[in-house]
Amino acid sequence: MFVLLWQLFVSYLKIGFFGFGGGYTMLALIEYEIVQVNRWLSSAEFIDIIAVAEMTPGPVAINAATFTGYRVAGITGAAVATLGVVFPSLIIALPATRLISCFTHNPRLKKVLAGIHPAVIALMGLAAVVVGKSAIVDLPGALFAAVCFLLLLYTRLHPLLFVGAGAIFGLVYYL
Repeated sequence: MFVLLWQLFVSYLKIGFFGFGGGYTMLALIEYEIVQVNRWLSSAEFIDIIAVAEMTPGPVAINAATFTGYRVAGITGAAVATLGVVFPSLIIALPATRLISCFTHNPRLKKVLAGIHPAVIALMGLAAVVVGKSAIVDLPGALFAAVCFLLLLYTRLHPLLFVGAGAIFGLVYYL
């Protein structure tokens, strides 16, 4: 059991260290580590965990770590995975915040941050593709996703309306 907990911690530690840009950019990394490398979850289970992680309060990466850890190794696994994903932020963000505030007008730092932005967008796009490939399983689902995307893009409707609409769509169409 200790080996499994250690592997869970290290996997989420890597995700925490390399997941620039927040929880959604980490989804591709989480899927790679949890589904492809360690095979702790299937793609369908991963999508279910992400759906629950998005609907519950808190950052999606932390919620996903907690739910994955619980699924893999119970309460202890949930604590270990959550600690793993949060730990890098604690040891990097606290000192970095102090340093960045000292160098906010440094042109080199601005260039570094400008270089990171496209990488963050690419990670978010990859997360959308990874989740979309597993979550959109048929034409009605694809059409529903496309309509939601367009409405989100061109209206100011609250995203929670789409979560509710998705739940209703799932109940009506898939039951």
